Amino acid sequence: MRAVRFKEYGGPEVLETFEAEAPEPGPGQVTVDVAWAGVNFADLKARAEGYRVPALPFVPGLEVSGRIRAIGAGVRGLRPGQEVAALTAGGAYADVALAEAATVFALPEGVGLRTAATLPTVVPTAHALLHEVGRVTAGESVLVHGAAGGVGTVAGQLAKAAGATVYGVVSGAAKAEYAVKYGYDEVFVDDGSPGGGFADDVRRATGGRGVDLALDPVGGDTFRRSLDALAVFGRLVSFGNASAAEPWRVGQPELFPGARTVSAFSILTLARTDPAALRAVAERAFRLVADGTVTLPVTAEFPLAEAAEAHRLMGGRTTTGKLLLRVTP
Repeated sequence: MRAVRFKEYGGPEVLETFEAEAPEPGPGQVTVDVAWAGVNFADLKARAEGYRVPALPFVPGLEVSGRIRAIGAGVRGLRPGQEVAALTAGGAYADVALAEAATVFALPEGVGLRTAATLPTVVPTAHALLHEVGRVTAGESVLVHGAAGGVGTVAGQLAKAAGATVYGVVSGAAKAEYAVKYGYDEVFVDDGSPGGGFADDVRRATGGRGVDLALDPVGGDTFRRSLDALAVFGRLVSFGNASAAEPWRVGQPELFPGARTVSAFSILTLARTDPAALRAVAERAFRLVADGTVTLPVTAEFPLAEAAEAHRLMGGRTTTGKLLLRVTP
């Protein structure tokens, strides 16, 4: 089978296509003939700095859609030939991917394979950030960083469906124009410079009150300014560290004023530590795609052999929506 790997860390040029043996499923596992593979920022971090890479060489990729090729011993409720979406621990940039059966999901009725490839990481993550972790309620206000990205696109729609006022933060005017189509009441353009930016915009937009819930994938200064942008009893959920800053640390001095709360979410960690909880979140989230509450546009797609081009595009921080690799549709 074809697969894309890297043997050293670096830029997109370290990605190479090669021929490999197709994996076989062990107990509790499933192999999938891949139709589409999602491209995520975590893939870029894996390639560039070894994020969640157990050893080199490594085949990146966290999500696929396709048809089940084979099932391992003890797998129930799944069958060869069935169309599914799957979350993987890596290895998705390939003709055949291996996944734990607990993170393989039958497609909701009416959802095709191309759309299904957008589901495994982004939609459950956005749902968990807002509901299971963020516990948003109608009438509250939500601030979402990266509002034009995959998670941001879904989070805006989910927050609006929950009855919230939704604010977004993006890095440029074109992204702001995109984001307002997906649930956002107002989108702030912030260039990341210290001492101002979105925190001032939030206070202005909310009459000085701040937001009830902020979702931050950036970390660093963005994390700290998001904390300052919270209303009394506000909650901040961290779900990444795209800035590569030192991990955040907060204590009583930061949280006592305003009685703020900080929490965190990682879909990959949840998949490893409590796959049953992940399945419950995913099933709730996928239903919202099937009923039309949420849409996630695919804004660019590349053949598997051009994975490096997909990484270059995403790495340029100009992308919106979801990027896919076309494998064998």
